[in-house]
Amino acid sequence: MSDELDDLRATVRAFLAEACPPTAVRRLMADPAAHDAALWRRLAGELGLTGLAVPEEHGGAGCGLGELAVVCEELGRALTPVPYLATAVLAAHAVRDGHLLAGIADGSLIATVVLDGDLTANGDRLTGTAPYVLDGHLADVIVCAAGGRVYAVRGADVARTPYVTLDQTRRLARLRFDRTPAEPIDGDVTRLRDIALTALAAEQVGGAQWCLETAVEYAKTRVQFGRPIGSFQAIKHKLADVLLRVESARSAAYEAARVADHEPESLPVYAALAASYCAEAHLHAAGETIQVLGGIGVTWEHDAQLHFKRATASARLFGSPESHRARLAAAVGL
Repeated sequence: MSDELDDLRATVRAFLAEACPPTAVRRLMADPAAHDAALWRRLAGELGLTGLAVPEEHGGAGCGLGELAVVCEELGRALTPVPYLATAVLAAHAVRDGHLLAGIADGSLIATVVLDGDLTANGDRLTGTAPYVLDGHLADVIVCAAGGRVYAVRGADVARTPYVTLDQTRRLARLRFDRTPAEPIDGDVTRLRDIALTALAAEQVGGAQWCLETAVEYAKTRVQFGRPIGSFQAIKHKLADVLLRVESARSAAYEAARVADHEPESLPVYAALAASYCAEAHLHAAGETIQVLGGIGVTWEHDAQLHFKRATASARLFGSPESHRARLAAAVGL
């Protein structure tokens, strides 16, 4: 990884440790919107993170998935409840409209994209339902595809039903369109699911890394039978296995990001591979961390249970690992 990406990682990690520590995460979990507008403005204004994928002519940095993957990894490590995946990744790649892109870049606009929905267009109005929309309860603008065109819909014009989610740091909503006014825009959603899977894979690596670090630290300090539990062979084997999976997941996620930037025609293969492996590595790391921690790992006071919930929910966010493997097999002719 380049020095520039290492510097970006260090900057984002230090910022999140100060601006959104675990106490702030838990406070936002209790908020119906799970959103801190001031934190979002700081991500945009102080660090310019919301505009990484936005072209420079619209106020962004014109970066690729490599830079976004670093940010997503750190957000996943900290469980930061921000609409970054929906806005700065999905919407920023879906639209070409300069006004919308400028709003994403400066943090004044929260947007999301309907990846799965049954929408029909009648003129410039949309009808139908989108059952599970990431940050749909919060978005100012919802980007939709219907009838071969891409539309932007004002969030206020859509009937939104937020879900009670397993992972309280990430919210989903059901959206209902009833001849809802929609503005045709210049956009492209054909590669969007693979881009989403790549960014999510990097986020899962961050969560798995937190689990590994937490389990190792606990194993060093927890004493049983007069010895640190990390000296026991069974614990050593668990942690070594988690380390192997985390590092393998990191390789898969960042290779998918590299392919997205430089070999986009191969992205469906690499995104499916990363999505499948990283989801299961994250789940394994979270589960093994709770095993190492013992009873404290499932208490409300410890953040391990929050990471386990995130791992479980993320593994189904854009499809199951099994569905990704099936797509991978089909893509390589198996």
